[in-house]
Amino acid sequence: MLSALRKSIQSKPSYHEIQANVLAGLTVGVIALPLSMALAIASGVPPQHGLYTAIVAGVIIALTGGSKVNISGPTAAFVVILLPIVQQYGLGGLLVSGFMAGFILVLMGVGKFGKLIEIVPYPVIVGFTSGISVVIATFQIGDFLGLRIESLDGHYLDKLTTIFMALPTLAWQETLIGILTLTVLLVWPKFRSKIPGHLVALLIASFTAWLLSLYVADFSVATIGSRFSFDINGIVGNGIPPILPSFDWPWNLPGADGAPIGISFELVRLLLPSAITIAILGALESLLCAVVADGMSGKKHNSNDELIGQGIGNIIAPLFGGLPATAAIARTAANVKTGGSLPLSSVVHGLFILLSILLLTPLLSYIPMASMAALLLMVAWNMSEAKYFIRTLKIAPRDDVVVLVLCFLLTVLFDMTIAVGVGIGLAAMLFIRRSISLTQTSQIEADHGDYDMPDNTVVYDINGALFFGSAHKALKTIASVRPDVRVVILDMSEVTLLDMSAIVAMESIANDLQQKNIGLIINSLQPRMILKLRRAGIRKKIGKVAFSRTLNDSFELARKMPA
Repeated sequence: MLSALRKSIQSKPSYHEIQANVLAGLTVGVIALPLSMALAIASGVPPQHGLYTAIVAGVIIALTGGSKVNISGPTAAFVVILLPIVQQYGLGGLLVSGFMAGFILVLMGVGKFGKLIEIVPYPVIVGFTSGISVVIATFQIGDFLGLRIESLDGHYLDKLTTIFMALPTLAWQETLIGILTLTVLLVWPKFRSKIPGHLVALLIASFTAWLLSLYVADFSVATIGSRFSFDINGIVGNGIPPILPSFDWPWNLPGADGAPIGISFELVRLLLPSAITIAILGALESLLCAVVADGMSGKKHNSNDELIGQGIGNIIAPLFGGLPATAAIARTAANVKTGGSLPLSSVVHGLFILLSILLLTPLLSYIPMASMAALLLMVAWNMSEAKYFIRTLKIAPRDDVVVLVLCFLLTVLFDMTIAVGVGIGLAAMLFIRRSISLTQTSQIEADHGDYDMPDNTVVYDINGALFFGSAHKALKTIASVRPDVRVVILDMSEVTLLDMSAIVAMESIANDLQQKNIGLIINSLQPRMILKLRRAGIRKKIGKVAFSRTLNDSFELARKMPA
């Protein structure tokens, strides 16, 4: 982390690089401004907390992380985790969870867990990402259609039932603005304009809603200004407070009952699973984003420094009202495409949002909630990985398809923590099963033309990894030999792994053969594995156990062994 910060400070970019990164930061700031508000609303908190996240976490992670081009802030992937925390523990509980997750991320970076992304199977990532997108899209239906819903409680099916039962309350005004916003979002990219489509969509929708409210009787839609209000140090108003984020301990903020949530061991214990989930998802998202950014920018990130930077950002952001943050692929891609190559672009993006809070909050209050819902529907579609989901269903092996579908269903019907845990566990078990099937033991016949095999000698050719899953299968055929056999040769030239279970099995076979006065020769085993056997007590014993380098050497040793 210190090396990353030092490089950020000591690097001397050219004037053109500074100019390009300032412009890139402004562009990303325009993109991040409405997205940050929308994601905060989707997480169940006022929109300003999404802006505080982009400002504080975005700047700090850029300066301390391991990627020069990642843009961090609130992301859609967190919504399905954060919303239940807010419903149960309030804003205070959410910020305490993010605060704890920051320390976990730092420990992951210090512990060199930067290669974490490589151990998560592709079907698991696509499965829970697609599941998250479905959940996010479902939660936006209420605001998109203007449904009268008191609250969305319970599991996914309960929430879906609540939405379905509220369909008769559909408001045509909200639906009209939502459809208009979504239409602009879909059509605008065809013009190939450099102006972000969602900015145009929100401007058109907000202006249209305001104009219709003036000239059409009974036309009104919910907006950020009508939905949210604030009372901060005597400053009362609607929408987003036009003040800078201020320092406060997360546990001083309200819980679900409106009172300060406080801090206790019991609260930490209750929030720890959520904090671990936030940390793991944040690590996966940030490292995946860094890999994508490397491919686009030609740069190379330091994965462990990136985790430490994400951790520091998530420790400091909650102190200023910021939500859990991680690198955002869409914003990072926009940064690279518009010339961003330094952490400066992320700093500029944060400063732009900061100035927007001070100067544009009256205008932001006019944004319709139906437009924010349409924006999140688009975000959900983009993160759904629909084409990769379908492609995996078509071409992947059956086991991977099972993992994909199971992760998707568990994410939607239960939660992402269960989905990822079960997905990785199932993928690991299926991998072990495939590895077991690849480990084979076969007997080389005495009349094999390529070998001059001594009489009363059997040779077993063992191929593959010998571990807890495959050792018993591979070695069980050696446990019983014919009465006339004098020497057993194990050709282990193609054994790639030897774990404790295999060592115990080998030790049992060696002892059994010695009791039967049968010699054992281990051929072509790698030196590091021979050392493991010697530590376990399987050592060279004249006339009983021997090690050889080639099969011909094994045959010579077999002939010299006493009958």
